[in-house]
Amino acid sequence: MDTAANRAMIGASPGGVLGERMGIQVTEASPERVIGTMPVEGNTQPYGLLHGGASCVLAETLGSIGATLHGATVDRPFPVGVDLNATHHKAVRGGTVTGVATAVHRGRTMATYEIVLSDSAGERVCTARLTCLLRSA
Repeated sequence: MDTAANRAMIGASPGGVLGERMGIQVTEASPERVIGTMPVEGNTQPYGLLHGGASCVLAETLGSIGATLHGATVDRPFPVGVDLNATHHKAVRGGTVTGVATAVHRGRTMATYEIVLSDSAGERVCTARLTCLLRSA
């Protein structure tokens, strides 16, 4: 569920300055699932392909938003990424990449999300896993 309270928690710029530069847009956000998009254009490596690091930024942004929203339910709303793993399956030269972060584990001190990135045709581009330590204020 994408509520006004969730939007307020993650702010107007949920990906921060880096997310803004990369054109990341969050379209759905809850502790269970976060969906967002990123353009390929402007996020490529020298050969014109989507940069693997850009895929990781999108994955970590979406997983961190989910961890923030979950952390708020256990009074630990400040996630710190401790592990990011990404497997790149397919090259992308244009269009938009969509990421779906799904909660795998939501505990009191740790949260793990699987993030699947797909191209404009719906084909899987990257599979990532993010684990965050949840910190209190």
